[in-house]
Amino acid sequence: MRPYEVMIIFDSTLEEDAIRAELDRCSELIRSRGGNPGKVERWGRRRLAYEINKQRDGYYVLLEANAEPDVMAELDRTLTLADPVMRHKVVRVPEKPMIRPTRRDLAGETASGPPGGAQFPSSTSPEAPAPDLAASAADQPS
Repeated sequence: MRPYEVMIIFDSTLEEDAIRAELDRCSELIRSRGGNPGKVERWGRRRLAYEINKQRDGYYVLLEANAEPDVMAELDRTLTLADPVMRHKVVRVPEKPMIRPTRRDLAGETASGPPGGAQFPSSTSPEAPAPDLAASAADQPS
């Protein structure tokens, strides 16, 4: 089973009972097909980014679930056909958090140094003596 999040935007004119009934139907569909419906977060009425069906507000709900892909495909089809649902989106949640590579990782360098493990001498390392800048400036002709 894979983790999913489903964002559903209901018609804002619906009663709480109608929204609850639709969410129960979604949870029952997931449960009946061997999935595990998880937490339901009700975000409430919010202003839409743009008008949908001549409406400016929607009732947002986030539903979490663990299920197989064919179960979530069926839920997607069911939400598409449901009249109270204005919009919905089914997203598979990655199991491991994605870590963006740094430029150093892309260049093949590691945190310990350049690629291949080669070590270059450095004048700033604690073993190397600091250069004497005053003596080198005096040796140069003006």
